[in-house]
Amino acid sequence: IVADASGRKPLVGRPGADPAGMLQVASPGVHVIGYFSNPSQVELEADKFTEYLKQEGLDHVIAARARENKSGAGVRELFSRCAKSLVLSGEGVPKAAAADRTLGFPLELVAEANPFQMSAGGALPLRLTYQSKPLVGALVVAMNRMNPGQKVTARSDRAGRVRLLLPRTGMWMIKAVHMVPAANPAEADWASYWASLTFEIPPAVVAKQ
Repeated sequence: IVADASGRKPLVGRPGADPAGMLQVASPGVHVIGYFSNPSQVELEADKFTEYLKQEGLDHVIAARARENKSGAGVRELFSRCAKSLVLSGEGVPKAAAADRTLGFPLELVAEANPFQMSAGGALPLRLTYQSKPLVGALVVAMNRMNPGQKVTARSDRAGRVRLLLPRTGMWMIKAVHMVPAANPAEADWASYWASLTFEIPPAVVAKQ
């Protein structure tokens, strides 16, 4: 799906292909491109699953497995991607122009300021929702393409919000994972949703001498 100032429309899909769809941009402005995947199944050994839970800050799942004496058990997981990308077309977008928009994904990150108007070192406010309600205490991680190992992290507050200080320009990805018990225990133990938001903070303009 793609959303812009004129509304939203579905994209032409290419099942199983990379890229998953094609978009021709006809007007300037900020375009929100979203992709919600079908669930995929994976089986993990106990140690790998626990390490994955620690990396993604899913402490509530670690605690639930401990309460049920399942910390040493392997896991069947269904995961779905809730990916969004902010794309700027044209130049000179007004500061008041809307940037991100809510697409209604199960797990969704929404930028509450326009990243195309940011500079290095600025703070980006974001909102994280699950089933359209604020998700509290989730780990939100920001990574820059040029130095993905230098992560910026924060936990969402009671309103599902975080503020991330982004120290450099370039391409950024913000991500968060939420996991719940699977609806059908015969199919999987847990269901997870992987939300992401990508955008580019433009390089600083240096005046010619």
